[in-house]
This record gives sequence, C-alpha cells and structure tokens, in this order.
Amino acid sequence: MKFMLLVLQNVRRNKLRTTLTCLGTMVLVVVVTLVWSVLTNLQAQLDQDKSKMKAIVTERWRIPSQMPYAYARGLSEGAARKEGDIRPEDSMSWSFYGGSTDPEKRTRESMLFAIAMEPRKMTTMLDELDDLPDSQAQELKRVADAMEKNVQAIIVGKDRLAALKRRVGDRFKLTSINYKGIDLEFEILGVFPPGRYDQSAIMNIEYLNRSLEKYERETGRKHVQADRSMNLFWLVVPDTAAFNKISGQIMESPDYKAPAVRVETLAAGVATFMEPLKDILWGMRWLLAPAVLATLSLVIANAISISVRERYTEFAVLKVLGYKPWQILTIVLCEALIIGTLSGLLSAALTWLVVNHVVGGLPVQLGFFGKFYVPAAAFWWGTAVGAGTALVGSLLPAWTACRVRVAQVFARVA
Repeated sequence: MKFMLLVLQNVRRNKLRTTLTCLGTMVLVVVVTLVWSVLTNLQAQLDQDKSKMKAIVTERWRIPSQMPYAYARGLSEGAARKEGDIRPEDSMSWSFYGGSTDPEKRTRESMLFAIAMEPRKMTTMLDELDDLPDSQAQELKRVADAMEKNVQAIIVGKDRLAALKRRVGDRFKLTSINYKGIDLEFEILGVFPPGRYDQSAIMNIEYLNRSLEKYERETGRKHVQADRSMNLFWLVVPDTAAFNKISGQIMESPDYKAPAVRVETLAAGVATFMEPLKDILWGMRWLLAPAVLATLSLVIANAISISVRERYTEFAVLKVLGYKPWQILTIVLCEALIIGTLSGLLSAALTWLVVNHVVGGLPVQLGFFGKFYVPAAAFWWGTAVGAGTALVGSLLPAWTACRVRVAQVFARVA
C-alpha cells in the first residue's frame, strides 16, 4: 500500500505534465479506436453467418447493375424449374430511385435516394429491421401494410427527414435524377427506427413500375430505364450447399442471359465493392494504426524521460534508503501504466458514448453499409492500447532510473 501511495504521489507531482500526457494519450487512442471500429464493422460484413446466407444477383458485365424487372418473378423462385430444384427461403428486389425536392437548385439537403421494393419485405429481409423490439417491429409492420395499400407512401430515416425539413404526414414531389421524366409524389407515412437507416428511404416498387407503364402509354415509347429498372436481387438461403445449388440454377437458366447475371454471397459482394478501397484499408490497418501506436509510445516515453531526469537525486536517495533497482524500475513503470491505462479506458469510453449515443454512429455511408458503431470491445482496446504503449514507452526511462549511480549524483550535488 505504501509503495502504491508513493507511485500515486509521483503521478500527482507535476499535474500539468501528467494532464498533457493524458490528453495526448486520449487523442491517439480515439484515432486507434475509430480505425479499428471501421475495420471491425467491415469484417463483420465479410464474416457472414454461414447458417443463413444472403445471396445477391446482379448484372454480370455492367456497373451499376441494371436488369429487367421481369427477372424478379423467376429469381424469387431461385430459377427452379424441375423437381429437386431448391427455392430460396425469402427474396426481394431493389431498384434505386433518386431525385430532388428542388428541381432548380439541387443541394445535399434537397436530395433523396429511395430503395424501391416490396414494403412487406422490410420486416423480413433488411438487416437490423428483422430483429427489432416488439414495439418498433409492430410500428414498422403497420407502416409496411399501409405502404402496400398506398403506393405513393414512403418511409424515411430521421436524419434524411430532418435534412428535407419534412415530417410524417407531409407530401412532397421528387424531380427524378436517374429516371428522367418520371417525377413522383410521395406521402411520408413513417420513420425508420434510429440506427442504420437514418439516411435511407424506401418506396413501393409498384409505384415505380406503374409510373413507367404510364410513361409508355402517354408518350408511345418505353422509358429508357424500363427494361433495366432492377438493380439488385437478394435471396436468403439456409447454407452454403443451398447457395451453390441455387447459384447453379440461375447461372444455367436461359432466362437470365440478356443481360447475363452473376450470383454471389453478401460477403463476396461486399468484398467486390470494397476492392477499390483495398489499399486504403490496408494502409489504415498496417500503416496508420501502427504509426499512431508508435507515436503514442514516444509521447509517453518523452514525458517519463523528462520526469526521470528531474528526479535523479530522488532515485539516489531511495537507493541510499535501501530501495533495490527493480523497485525503482517498478515505480517508474507503474507511474506510466497508471497514466496510460486510465487515459486509454477513459478515451475509449468517451468515444463509445459520443459515437454511439450522441452522434448516432459514424456517418460512413458506403454502398452495403449503414452507419458504423464503436463496439463494446473498444473498452478493452483503449485500455490495452493505453497500457501497452505506456509500458513500451516507459521501459527505457525506467531502466535509466534504476541504473542511477549514487556516488555520481551526490558528487554533482556537492
């Protein structure tokens, strides 16, 4: 107990230096925590649960994918045509419709991109919306049922709704960006539960299909997007064997050759999407994070070194009083560990609290991903990073402290 009290007194001795060291440690731990949080979220997408897989059907040779909506009926059956063929457990189509509430001046606040799909699929197919608390699940089902009856209905995330300066019950018109001449009017029927879909919107695919048919009737010609209005088709299969079977059924079917399609798992789709970012992610993992850790070690080493140089006489006195070199080394290491551990834990806790509960997630909107959140594992990440770098950074100063020669120190004093 007396030994630890001595360590704590030394930590409190120079409050300014200790505070600055703590702040430097906290800032760098925040950077490491955010980097590892992004990488962890991405890895979670790649490590798809093999007991229930999602497969994605896209156009083989075009990016972005554009397929005829007529493909949807057969794909919903997994292209099953004969006895023994496997059918998916569930499925949904995705078509992307984007527009602006202000056709004269398009701004980020006036833009809205909606996923056109069957509303009832929201409750069974969309990640995080298929496992909501009872109250939220019931409200979402109510909205989905209403959207089935009212094709002009739309559900919007809270952040996008705020940017549009609209609220539930409002009606608005979107001047389309990707479906020229297909301008649609919507009625906001609900808001997504807070989280992944704060920037998203979902509309009824039937509304888009009817509008394309109306365009053909009124103009006498098909809309340029009429035969390529489906962007993605999702399938749920029970396991890898079922995925391989259904994939073969679809790829071998003559119904999906013009244009040709490809079938891949969600993890493979994410990997394909992330391919252009591969070098950036590699740099984040193997260059940025290690560089931050090395910098953190240097910050702590510098602070502890200054403290040790100022206390040569004190260490000499401790040796005269009977302290062993290993005890002096332990004192210095413990001082650094206290600063690093507490700073790391506090930094991780603040990052988790601010990102997850104040900001509402990291605003990283990339393709398949919604917002990224700091996992609970960040608590031990921060603690381990703070403690580990403090230990590494303080080893040399601690070794210097325990090697102080009593005769040389008192000779300089004399």
